[in-house]
Amino acid sequence: MVLEKIEKPNDIKKLEKSEWPILAEEIRDFLIHRIAENGGHLASNLGVVELTMAMHLYFQLPEDKIIWDVGHQCYTHKLLTGRKEGFESLRKFRGLSGFPKRRESECDSFDTGHSSTSISVGLGYAEAREIMGGNYKVISVIGDGALTGGMAYEALNNASRLKTNFIIVLNDNNMSISENVGGLSRHLGNLRTADAYQGLKTGVTNSLNKIPIYGERIVSHIRRTKSSIKQLFIPGMLFENMGITYLGPVDGHNISGMLRIFREASKVNGAVVVHIITQKGKGYLPAEHHPARFHGAEPFEIETGLPLHPRTKANYTNVFSTVMRKLGERDEKVVAITAAMKDGTGLKRFHNMFPERFFDVGIAEGHAVTFAAGLAASGFKPIVAVYSSFLQRAYDQILHDVCIQDLPVVFAIDRAGIVGSDGETHQGVFDLSYLSSIPNMNIMAPKNKWELSDMIKFAVDFKHPIAVRYPRGEAYEGLKEFRSKIVYGKSEIIYLENQIALLAVGSMVKAAVEVRNQLKEKGYHCTLINMRFVKPLDTEMLEQLIGNHKLLVTMEENVLSGGFGQQLAQYITQKNKQQIDTNLKIINIAIPDVYVEHGNVEILRKEIGIDTESVINKILEYM
Repeated sequence: MVLEKIEKPNDIKKLEKSEWPILAEEIRDFLIHRIAENGGHLASNLGVVELTMAMHLYFQLPEDKIIWDVGHQCYTHKLLTGRKEGFESLRKFRGLSGFPKRRESECDSFDTGHSSTSISVGLGYAEAREIMGGNYKVISVIGDGALTGGMAYEALNNASRLKTNFIIVLNDNNMSISENVGGLSRHLGNLRTADAYQGLKTGVTNSLNKIPIYGERIVSHIRRTKSSIKQLFIPGMLFENMGITYLGPVDGHNISGMLRIFREASKVNGAVVVHIITQKGKGYLPAEHHPARFHGAEPFEIETGLPLHPRTKANYTNVFSTVMRKLGERDEKVVAITAAMKDGTGLKRFHNMFPERFFDVGIAEGHAVTFAAGLAASGFKPIVAVYSSFLQRAYDQILHDVCIQDLPVVFAIDRAGIVGSDGETHQGVFDLSYLSSIPNMNIMAPKNKWELSDMIKFAVDFKHPIAVRYPRGEAYEGLKEFRSKIVYGKSEIIYLENQIALLAVGSMVKAAVEVRNQLKEKGYHCTLINMRFVKPLDTEMLEQLIGNHKLLVTMEENVLSGGFGQQLAQYITQKNKQQIDTNLKIINIAIPDVYVEHGNVEILRKEIGIDTESVINKILEYM
């Protein structure tokens, strides 16, 4: 096997050219089999095999710096830097990360996980190189989907002033996670299909190159100057109008062609965009036909592409999808907004049924929130569906554009809490803290699938900013018999006893049921409260519990700092209810002050001390 010859960085340079296509095929086969077994990002990685090989053939690692935007397409990069054996533990606890990690290899120049960051990082590296007098190359790899994010344009604006080489590889597969939308997508489509321009450019270049002695100089001079031909044939010429050299497009599965264009790009004194056309999912038909489904794949059957463990129960995203469809039918003022996550957030059905009331704004969470604010100010009922981890990117817009004006925007926050294999950049464990700090914001979390439906319906008719946060994965179907009407700011008493009170938020209600059952077996009396609202706190309920309980246990899948537990403890302290010489004690079950790495969700919960066994041990230690 050719792949076996790759044991360390730059080993690919030792291969014969005839071995390149064999290596590409072996890499694809390796990735398909490993991801089929363990899950992971498949389609994006299959699309950049040759592109990654070309970069490793041309550039010198780790001296040269390759920065991957988002980073989920770095699997081939990891293989070519000698981490093949690590794929046995890909995305497992304390195993190989599915994203670039500097702690794994000095060939990983920057830890990434969110979109539209690579040009900013690369520009920082390029400027640092100039200050220090270095001569290494800096290459930022960014997808066309990531270019819908405004941060990329802020970086391009600054990169246009650079006077030394900085290569921006535009990996153009006409996809982000879902299909790309907006003006940029159309612009890149024009670039891809500008046959008249490409034909003319190729013909002129070939003819000039045939002129003895002077031909190559003329071609080089033309490339260094602003080309009016481009302005005639390609409207806008976005990058060159910004002062950034544009080269391409070139076939992203032709290694020789990419090596030539990297050679040209390396000669540019300034920022240069190298436009590479790739096919997402290339080499595996199910992924080619359904790239969105194979973006983040669960273990699957290679022959068919079907999941090995198909879900038999609805997950929370499915529940949200159903309730959105029903709300869309009932109320023509309901509109849905997503940031390039139509499928992931469950809005595909809403889009199909009400296309005029569905808005995919691309990878632009900040814009999504302020856009929703405008819709709300105009009398509509906008629901912004977003992953918890990505909503962090819109904090200022939530505070400044929604909450200051007290506008009725609903935030449907999917994948809140521990999400598992994607690791630190994707764990949704900060939203309760940062949202709770904002005046006028209201926050709910459902205990099960029926309560999620009820909460979304409540939120749509609420006249103020409100967030409903719910976890990834299978929806809890327990406690079905407890389905009382949602009353603003009020919790739900599941069981009322004395001695110990478990006050659980959202996904932790399920864990609280298990904790209570085991405590009951040990002879303890145990109250269980489904908080429903994190903000505002149900202070009336708290006053009721304080008098006849020795221990209050708050349970949340959020960081401790600024979370529900700290807010509750602060309230009680301010009311002078908790003194050192009283019997009342508070235990906060929450995520400690750490970034939670990748791995199985149950293993991670145990590791950070929020699983059932850990909670019981903490309670028994006190009792």
